[in-house]
Amino acid sequence: MDGKLSVRVEDYLRAIYEVIEHKGYARIKDISKEMSLKPSTVVGMMKKLRKGGFVNYEKYGEITLTPRGKEVTIELKERRDTFEKFLEIILVPKEIAAKDAHILEHQLEPQTIKQFRRFVEFITQKTSDERLESIDALMREFRNYCRKEESRALN
Repeated sequence: MDGKLSVRVEDYLRAIYEVIEHKGYARIKDISKEMSLKPSTVVGMMKKLRKGGFVNYEKYGEITLTPRGKEVTIELKERRDTFEKFLEIILVPKEIAAKDAHILEHQLEPQTIKQFRRFVEFITQKTSDERLESIDALMREFRNYCRKEESRALN
């Protein structure tokens, strides 16, 4: 499990992270429920993740993330959050943005992800009133443009 992680591994790590965040700990049944998978499938992956140094796992015990596992999941969370924020900035509805962010986070190159992150940080930081006003004006223009396009599509 060196180099780029597979989508499946990333999804498992995220599921473990989310269960731990919600419940304080994770067990096989929690992860299998979160991912809609059979417990036996989850056990197999936990063994691989343990071998890769991402989780602490003992049969029938609680599952925790190692420092390496935490580092990866924090990066994954930041990546997804960046895409969700970007999609919401361009007025994608929240529930669709969440689904699409999951797709984007696995498909784009690191340099592209870095530029998305920079753009979202740039557009959302409030450094000066003048810049904030120009961003607000731009977003008003974009919303108006979207409304016009929607009404044009309906006609």
